[in-house]
Amino acid sequence: MPVPFLGRLDVTEYVALIGSFLLVGLEALIRILTLALPNSLITLFYRLSRRLFNRWTTPAQKRAEERRQPVSEAVRNASDFVDLCALFGYTAEEHVVQTKDGYLLGLHRLAYKKGEEETKVNRGPNSIKKRVVYLHHGLLMNSEVWVCLTDEQRCLPFVLVERGFDVWFGNNRGNKYSKKSVHCSPTSQRFWNFSIDEFAFHDIPDSISYILETTGQPSLSYIGFSQGTAQAFASLSIHPKLNDQVNVFIALAPAMSPAGLSNGIVDALVKASPQVLYLLFGRRSILSSATMWQSILYPPIFSKLIDMGLSFLFNWQTENISTSQKLAAYPHLYSFTSTKSVVHWFQIIRTKSFQMYDDDVQPPLMLSSSSKYTKVAKYPTRNIKTPIVLVYGGIDSLVDIKVMLRELPAQTVATEIPHYEHLDFLWARDVDIQVFQHVFDALESFTGAEHTKEEYERYRSARHVSLSASASFARYIPNKTSDNTAADSDVSTAVAGSVRDGEEQFVDADERQERLDQVNELRSMKSFETANSSRQQPLSQPPHQARESPITTPVGSLKSDSGSRLGADILRKQNSRPTSPMYPGSLNTQFENDSRTESPSNRSPDSEYQGALPSIAPPKRRGTGTSQMSLNSLRGGKGISLGASESP
Repeated sequence: MPVPFLGRLDVTEYVALIGSFLLVGLEALIRILTLALPNSLITLFYRLSRRLFNRWTTPAQKRAEERRQPVSEAVRNASDFVDLCALFGYTAEEHVVQTKDGYLLGLHRLAYKKGEEETKVNRGPNSIKKRVVYLHHGLLMNSEVWVCLTDEQRCLPFVLVERGFDVWFGNNRGNKYSKKSVHCSPTSQRFWNFSIDEFAFHDIPDSISYILETTGQPSLSYIGFSQGTAQAFASLSIHPKLNDQVNVFIALAPAMSPAGLSNGIVDALVKASPQVLYLLFGRRSILSSATMWQSILYPPIFSKLIDMGLSFLFNWQTENISTSQKLAAYPHLYSFTSTKSVVHWFQIIRTKSFQMYDDDVQPPLMLSSSSKYTKVAKYPTRNIKTPIVLVYGGIDSLVDIKVMLRELPAQTVATEIPHYEHLDFLWARDVDIQVFQHVFDALESFTGAEHTKEEYERYRSARHVSLSASASFARYIPNKTSDNTAADSDVSTAVAGSVRDGEEQFVDADERQERLDQVNELRSMKSFETANSSRQQPLSQPPHQARESPITTPVGSLKSDSGSRLGADILRKQNSRPTSPMYPGSLNTQFENDSRTESPSNRSPDSEYQGALPSIAPPKRRGTGTSQMSLNSLRGGKGISLGASESP
């Protein structure tokens, strides 16, 4: 039995608990006062916060804000997923699926390229057949996080649609689009009694089944972000048949067993007793007051508070995301979820095990241990048969790649982007350069649910071509970088902005598109060279081998090739960024053979290779009436970037 009272928490944790109660009480008081205030006073507070912000900013920052404002404000003020897509000229569909336990989940769909709105896609024998891609969001989010970018070129769903995919988006129970059940009301405690287990057992498989039934396709490709990857790990591990419905699983900023929070006091508190969160936030929705703060604060101040919170909890500096992108995306960042699902995460952190929810958590100090008599079931992730491609950030505090690879199948492929944090995989300035090609290679290689040797060979070949092309690209393009220039690449398709000594300058962004086209040409050349060379030597002996690393397939082992170290050059040439420790210069791609038995100490240096991946240039924008009346009209026809950059 536990030691009475004293065994629950130590002194510092009690101090943190009392302080948390005071802060929560203060927030509740402010929220009550806000709800009681008339709209005129709320508007007054908003204007006062704006005036305070303007007093702190420099003239150069004000001019940059004015140029960014139209696009950023349009995205920020969009009311829902459909409106966000309409800003860029895309028509979105809304669907509803009922889970087996009675929750109604909202799904979104982008099936049509611009100009295809009147055609039938995956609707019967006479319709256009397209491969299906399913995207799922992270913790405390909804599907809007995928499409709230200020630049169409950096929006993965839009690029996938233009490449001919039928793109679907999921939403977890309880969030903005899934706040309904046939059995209970969202005002009841019963509605919010769900954790990651319910996401894995119901939300993911039921959503995928609905999508495949609607489209008539035999399988789909799954792209998850953060918790969206954890839900896929869990679902694929407990639903064997689901592995036949998912042809490839691409995990961006994957989450499985995080090490913990960066703030020591908060981390110690939740690790000691995850159930403390119930005392702080109740047993319904967590952080439901976030929308209140958004309504009364001037957007730059609200954005700054979000940055401070991310730094406090996770030590994320968000330096790869531009200010204009934050202003546009942060209002779409939060969505409702249950306190229980967050408690589940802290149970996982505490036990260092990707396990199911523990309904019988033991206090940290026990007179006798019962752990040897009970054991919470772990998700059997090593049983996953679907090919897994991990893309993670080198400075993401929530990713422990070594622990993750030990719990995944041997053929899992892991790729590191050294200077990336967690949210960068959604909104970074160069996300289209650093991340998209990984996604395209996987989607183009794994097309069926059979997971054959040929698919792994095709994937290895595509990876080799991309890396070789990126190496050639770095040698081919001369360095035009200025040491005092930094680019903010969340630009529209016409112009890229830069800042020098606090003054804004505008340069033609056609050069960036030209370079991306050159990358495509180089990829085609390398593909041709690889095809010719493969006729003269076995596939396992690539012609441009620099360093080798095996990819274990279900039927054998293949060799992978490396590119050269060039990440910093690519970033400088693409975005005119200064050399900085923040951009160390490479993508570190690991092809793990069997990480469960290979420790870092005995791993050969040849098990890693370096090289930044190029981005396939997205299709040219095909103007429609909708797009011309939205963002283009906001630009006023001047052809000037509304995402102007600020000094680093």
